Amino acid sequence: MSGIAGILNISDSERAYVMNVGQELVFSAVNQVLAEYNEEVRKMTSVFIGGNTEKFAARHLLPGGGKLQRMGRQAPAAAMKRDGHYDVGYPLRQWGAEMAGDRVDLAYMTISELDAHLDTIMIQDMNTMRWRILTSLFEDSNLAFTDPINGAITVRRLANTDGTLFPPVLGSETEADDDHYSETAYAVAAITDDNNPALTLRNEIAEHFGGVGSTGKNFVYFHAADQTAYMEALTGFQATPDIGIVDRYSDEILAPWPQVPGRLYGRVTGVWLSEWDGWIPDTFGLAVLLGYPPLMKRVDPGYTGLGTGLQLVATDINHPMMRASYEHRYGLGVLNRLSAACIEVSGGGGEYAPPTAYDE
Repeated sequence: MSGIAGILNISDSERAYVMNVGQELVFSAVNQVLAEYNEEVRKMTSVFIGGNTEKFAARHLLPGGGKLQRMGRQAPAAAMKRDGHYDVGYPLRQWGAEMAGDRVDLAYMTISELDAHLDTIMIQDMNTMRWRILTSLFEDSNLAFTDPINGAITVRRLANTDGTLFPPVLGSETEADDDHYSETAYAVAAITDDNNPALTLRNEIAEHFGGVGSTGKNFVYFHAADQTAYMEALTGFQATPDIGIVDRYSDEILAPWPQVPGRLYGRVTGVWLSEWDGWIPDTFGLAVLLGYPPLMKRVDPGYTGLGTGLQLVATDINHPMMRASYEHRYGLGVLNRLSAACIEVSGGGGEYAPPTAYDE
């Protein structure tokens, strides 16, 4: 339940009617529920979304490579300048739902019914957000987006061999293009120690961040249930403990696990494993380096007064619940093109193709 009854301090929401409570009070309670919901969404999506931006485009600056110059005792080193960068763009779209009814409908609407309506809208909003996050990451072709105010915008994906020169990878001094979308020559049933998609993606990402490091970095591999049994069978797999059971005699305790979407069930080869069934399609996988969210969320500039997050937009201040529009204006685009990678475990060994559900 969304909790409107609790905010209004109503003990029996099935016997309390919106008209009796007062539309303005209910309207304020709905806005409070949405504010709390939007904060929860921000926390849940922080693995993928680094924050909000009002910009329609941005320039991401990159460090260079090479070595320091050999210097004489008197002569200064020659002047140098870092010039690596790539440009990204962010779309902006409007999503929403509307609840409307006549005065009879409103007269018979209970707080409990309104709660159920609001729950439905928040579920739809969360489903849309998941869909947009995964589309922005699984789709490997850049998007040409026409912004009604700023014109043509190129929305970049993760590194996809589009000619962008990225900083030198570990062991190199030369900037180069890269591809963070791959397809395996082995199928899901052939996942073994030598065919480990989580390790493949970990190495693909780590080479841009100085390697795994002596203490390791926090990588998470998201996949569907079709891969779970095979990942559990890999050498060195360690299951996350049941939060309801405390083993006081174990010498091996898995470190506190991160809060990520899906069912975090274990760790292997330095990668956390999350079964995100229902959202990650079969035969696909997605890895992310925690602490480096790949996406940014574009929102309307503050001076427009349009606000951010899922909002209740009242069409009639005197009767705000007679017709209520719920709107969420935002767009997602990749900023950090190196901190995530996708894989298709198909056995085809050809070119990666995004899953149908996230093909844009």
